[in-house]
Amino acid sequence: MTQSRHHPGLRVLITNNTLASRAGSELYVRDVALALLRRGYNPIAYSSILGEVAEELRRATVPVIDNLSALTVAPDLIHGQHHLDAMTTMLRFPRTPALYFCHGWLPWEELPPLFPSIVRYIAVDDLCSERLLTTAGVLPEKVKTLYNFVDLTRFKSRPALPEKPQSALIFSNYAAESNFIGMIRAACRRFGIDRIDVVGLNSGHSVSNPEEVLQEYDVVFAKARCALEAMAVGCAVIVADFPGLGGMVTTENLKELRRLNFGVRTMQSAPISEENIYAQLSHYNASDAKKVSEWIRYDADIEKAIDKLENYYHEALSEAKPGMDDTIQTWNSAASDYLFTLAPIIKTRALAEQRAALADRLYSEVQSLTEQNEQLQNAVHTLTEQNDRLQNRLLATQTELAAIYASRTWKAFSGYRKFRRWFR
Repeated sequence: MTQSRHHPGLRVLITNNTLASRAGSELYVRDVALALLRRGYNPIAYSSILGEVAEELRRATVPVIDNLSALTVAPDLIHGQHHLDAMTTMLRFPRTPALYFCHGWLPWEELPPLFPSIVRYIAVDDLCSERLLTTAGVLPEKVKTLYNFVDLTRFKSRPALPEKPQSALIFSNYAAESNFIGMIRAACRRFGIDRIDVVGLNSGHSVSNPEEVLQEYDVVFAKARCALEAMAVGCAVIVADFPGLGGMVTTENLKELRRLNFGVRTMQSAPISEENIYAQLSHYNASDAKKVSEWIRYDADIEKAIDKLENYYHEALSEAKPGMDDTIQTWNSAASDYLFTLAPIIKTRALAEQRAALADRLYSEVQSLTEQNEQLQNAVHTLTEQNDRLQNRLLATQTELAAIYASRTWKAFSGYRKFRRWFR
């Protein structure tokens, strides 16, 4: 076990939006918590939504809670992720210094809150740093970066890649047959790759052992954490997912893509299409992919990242103790400002839910009226057919009657009827 260089036994409360599905930030919490545990810390994980990842943490002896009243002793430090859960924790323990981690450019859950106990804002890439630096109230000197990492004890290097790829994996929680899987599959087959598999939540093929699965593939289509893990194993990686296509990772673009976490900004160059994917497959180079993997294993080692994280923890504790303002007015003002920023988001969502409910009701009414209209149309059609038949019968009868009236027989008979009336 690697001992902490600064604060062995420190109680670190880590928050996250959920600890349910095996997604990016959930697994980030797991990896950080387990790494801290190995170094002698006492990590605790908190989220209002628990699930598979929470159970994995519990099996590893990390306490997991969904109600802060379970904590009878205040934590020494708050490692906050996602503002709702982070602010819930900071309001509960206002005198505990906190670090707030930003994992995304777009998600509203990543909204950087402002609160007196936040000593550091940590971005996981340069784009997240931009989000922090363009948020009013976040001081630039408080913003730091901690690039994402890989647990190299789990993600071992695979055997050397073949000169020509024989297998490909679409490694994404967003991939589905309804979006880009078909285009990637078609491009791979054109390129001569027969084995193309999919792993991820949306496809219904989530796995708990990606470190083993990745060993079986030569080319991997992925973004962010998934891309990083695939590179660490030694696969040739094409950055691609629902935002678009980032392209084959090479020694030329590696450092730039790494600073952006192989994420959304890197996937703006082209849309995913069969032709574009095929063009990127042509950049496959087994030797270059090996060099990419070697650099990632050097730069993204989790142990180096946790060293840096420990330094940020140490700075937060050192800076917070002498100068933290604990007046009630300061906390209340900060909480009020937070709720002020949150209100329009919640109200907009509530309005959207109301409109969605109204849309569902109106849709049901439209469906019902459509069915009634179809029934009436059928009835009208049936009555029209009956009316046409009756009209035809009437016309035929009238024609027949007119013919009778015009006949000599009728005229003779008509005269006979008059003659008969005279003798009555």
